[in-house]
Amino acid sequence: MKSSVGRKKEVSGTRPDPTFRRARREDVPDIVRLLADDPLGARREKYELPLPSSYLDAFAAIDADPNNELVVVDAAGEVIGVLQMTFIPYLTYQGRWRALIEGVRIDSRHRSGGLGRRLFEWAIARATERGCHLVQLTSDKDRPDAIRFYQSLGFVASHEGMKLSLSRPHAG
Repeated sequence: MKSSVGRKKEVSGTRPDPTFRRARREDVPDIVRLLADDPLGARREKYELPLPSSYLDAFAAIDADPNNELVVVDAAGEVIGVLQMTFIPYLTYQGRWRALIEGVRIDSRHRSGGLGRRLFEWAIARATERGCHLVQLTSDKDRPDAIRFYQSLGFVASHEGMKLSLSRPHAG
Protein backbone atom coordinates (compact mmCIF):
# COMPACT_ATOMS: atom_id res chain seq x y z
CA MET A 1 0.00 0.00 0.00
CA LYS A 2 1.42 3.40 -0.95
CA SER A 3 2.19 5.83 1.86
CA SER A 4 0.14 8.99 2.22
CA VAL A 5 2.86 10.72 4.24
CA GLY A 6 3.47 14.05 2.57
CA ARG A 7 0.16 14.10 0.73
CA LYS A 8 -2.15 17.06 1.25
CA LYS A 9 -4.96 16.82 3.77
CA GLU A 10 -7.33 19.74 3.70
CA VAL A 11 -8.14 21.58 6.90
CA SER A 12 -10.61 24.43 6.77
CA GLY A 13 -9.57 27.88 7.92
CA THR A 14 -8.77 31.36 6.73
CA ARG A 15 -5.15 30.56 5.87
CA PRO A 16 -4.07 28.16 3.12
CA ASP A 17 -5.02 24.61 4.05
CA PRO A 18 -2.37 22.97 6.22
CA THR A 19 -0.74 19.75 5.07
CA PHE A 20 0.49 16.79 7.09
CA ARG A 21 3.99 15.71 6.11
CA ARG A 22 7.13 14.03 7.40
CA ALA A 23 9.27 16.41 9.41
CA ARG A 24 12.55 17.64 7.95
CA ARG A 25 15.70 18.55 9.83
CA GLU A 26 14.97 22.25 9.39
CA ASP A 27 11.63 21.75 11.21
CA VAL A 28 13.30 20.65 14.45
CA PRO A 29 13.49 24.12 16.07
CA ASP A 30 9.76 24.66 15.44
CA ILE A 31 8.96 21.20 16.78
CA VAL A 32 10.91 21.87 19.98
CA ARG A 33 9.14 25.25 20.30
CA LEU A 34 5.79 23.42 20.14
CA LEU A 35 6.91 20.77 22.64
CA ALA A 36 7.98 23.49 25.09
CA ASP A 37 4.78 25.53 24.67
CA ASP A 38 2.85 24.25 27.69
CA PRO A 39 3.50 24.04 31.44
CA LEU A 40 4.74 20.42 31.37
CA GLY A 41 6.85 20.85 28.26
CA ALA A 42 8.37 24.08 29.55
CA ARG A 43 9.82 22.11 32.49
CA ARG A 44 11.42 19.35 30.42
CA GLU A 45 12.33 20.88 27.05
CA LYS A 46 15.11 23.34 26.29
CA TYR A 47 14.02 25.65 23.52
CA GLU A 48 16.91 27.93 22.65
CA LEU A 49 18.74 28.75 19.46
CA PRO A 50 20.94 27.14 18.58
CA LEU A 51 19.21 24.01 19.81
CA PRO A 52 21.07 21.52 21.97
CA SER A 53 22.55 18.90 19.63
CA SER A 54 20.58 16.16 21.42
CA TYR A 55 17.44 17.25 19.53
CA LEU A 56 19.12 16.96 16.14
CA ASP A 57 20.64 13.60 17.12
CA ALA A 58 17.20 12.33 18.14
CA PHE A 59 15.69 13.61 14.90
CA ALA A 60 18.36 11.80 12.86
CA ALA A 61 17.61 8.53 14.68
CA ILE A 62 13.84 8.93 14.23
CA ASP A 63 14.19 9.87 10.58
CA ALA A 64 16.44 6.88 9.84
CA ASP A 65 14.03 4.38 11.45
CA PRO A 66 11.39 3.07 9.01
CA ASN A 67 9.06 2.36 11.94
CA ASN A 68 9.09 5.95 13.20
CA GLU A 69 7.42 8.91 11.58
CA LEU A 70 7.68 12.42 12.94
CA VAL A 71 4.79 14.26 11.29
CA VAL A 72 4.22 18.01 11.22
CA VAL A 73 1.27 20.18 10.35
CA ASP A 74 2.55 22.69 7.78
CA ALA A 75 0.53 25.87 7.17
CA ALA A 76 2.11 27.82 4.32
CA GLY A 77 5.60 26.89 5.49
CA GLU A 78 4.91 27.38 9.21
CA VAL A 79 4.99 24.30 11.47
CA ILE A 80 1.87 24.53 13.67
CA GLY A 81 1.52 20.96 14.89
CA VAL A 82 3.45 17.75 15.43
CA LEU A 83 3.12 14.14 16.49
CA GLN A 84 5.37 11.11 16.46
CA MET A 85 4.10 7.73 15.33
CA THR A 86 5.98 4.53 16.09
CA PHE A 87 4.89 1.31 14.41
CA ILE A 88 5.52 -1.68 16.67
CA PRO A 89 5.35 -5.39 15.79
CA TYR A 90 3.99 -7.58 18.59
CA LEU A 91 3.74 -11.31 19.15
CA THR A 92 0.41 -10.72 20.87
CA TYR A 93 -2.73 -10.54 18.77
CA GLN A 94 -1.21 -13.20 16.54
CA GLY A 95 1.78 -11.10 15.59
CA ARG A 96 -0.10 -7.97 14.63
CA TRP A 97 1.26 -4.42 14.54
CA ARG A 98 0.18 -1.40 16.54
CA ALA A 99 0.88 2.30 16.31
CA LEU A 100 2.01 4.40 19.25
CA ILE A 101 1.31 8.14 19.06
CA GLU A 102 3.34 10.46 21.28
CA GLY A 103 4.58 14.05 21.42
CA VAL A 104 1.33 15.55 20.15
CA ARG A 105 1.18 19.34 20.05
CA ILE A 106 -0.84 21.95 18.22
CA ASP A 107 0.41 25.53 18.34
CA SER A 108 -1.52 27.35 21.07
CA ARG A 109 -2.67 29.95 18.52
CA HIS A 110 -4.40 27.20 16.50
CA ARG A 111 -6.05 25.08 19.20
CA SER A 112 -9.81 24.45 19.47
CA GLY A 113 -10.37 24.84 15.74
CA GLY A 114 -10.50 21.18 14.74
CA LEU A 115 -6.89 20.89 13.62
CA GLY A 116 -5.96 18.34 16.30
CA ARG A 117 -8.95 16.20 15.33
CA ARG A 118 -7.93 16.32 11.67
CA LEU A 119 -4.34 15.41 12.58
CA PHE A 120 -5.57 12.40 14.54
CA GLU A 121 -7.91 11.32 11.76
CA TRP A 122 -4.91 11.43 9.43
CA ALA A 123 -2.74 9.50 11.92
CA ILE A 124 -5.37 6.80 12.45
CA ALA A 125 -5.70 6.41 8.68
CA ARG A 126 -1.90 6.16 8.43
CA ALA A 127 -1.84 3.44 11.10
CA THR A 128 -4.50 1.53 9.17
CA GLU A 129 -2.49 1.96 5.98
CA ARG A 130 0.53 0.46 7.77
CA GLY A 131 -1.56 -2.59 8.76
CA CYS A 132 -1.93 -1.77 12.44
CA HIS A 133 -4.84 -3.25 14.38
CA LEU A 134 -4.57 -0.79 17.27
CA VAL A 135 -3.52 2.79 17.98
CA GLN A 136 -2.35 3.56 21.49
CA LEU A 137 -1.12 6.64 23.29
CA THR A 138 -0.38 7.92 26.73
CA SER A 139 -1.23 11.31 28.15
CA ASP A 140 0.04 12.90 31.32
CA LYS A 141 -2.61 12.89 34.04
CA ASP A 142 -1.96 16.62 34.44
CA ARG A 143 -3.45 17.21 30.97
CA PRO A 144 -7.20 16.69 31.56
CA ASP A 145 -8.18 18.63 28.42
CA ALA A 146 -5.98 16.40 26.27
CA ILE A 147 -7.44 13.29 27.89
CA ARG A 148 -10.98 14.50 27.16
CA PHE A 149 -9.94 15.22 23.57
CA TYR A 150 -8.55 11.68 23.11
CA GLN A 151 -11.71 10.22 24.62
CA SER A 152 -13.80 12.25 22.16
CA LEU A 153 -11.86 10.49 19.38
CA GLY A 154 -12.82 7.09 20.78
CA PHE A 155 -9.70 6.29 22.81
CA VAL A 156 -10.48 4.49 26.07
CA ALA A 157 -8.44 4.22 29.26
CA SER A 158 -8.29 0.43 29.06
CA HIS A 159 -4.92 -0.04 30.79
CA GLU A 160 -3.01 1.55 33.64
CA GLY A 161 0.25 2.92 32.25
CA MET A 162 3.41 3.21 34.29
CA LYS A 163 6.79 4.78 33.66
CA LEU A 164 10.12 4.54 35.42
CA SER A 165 12.44 7.49 35.02
CA LEU A 166 16.02 6.38 34.45
CA SER A 167 17.45 9.86 34.90
CA ARG A 168 16.83 9.99 38.66
CA PRO A 169 17.54 7.51 41.42
CA HIS A 170 14.57 5.26 42.24
CA ALA A 171 13.63 2.98 45.07
CA GLY A 172 14.51 -0.67 44.82
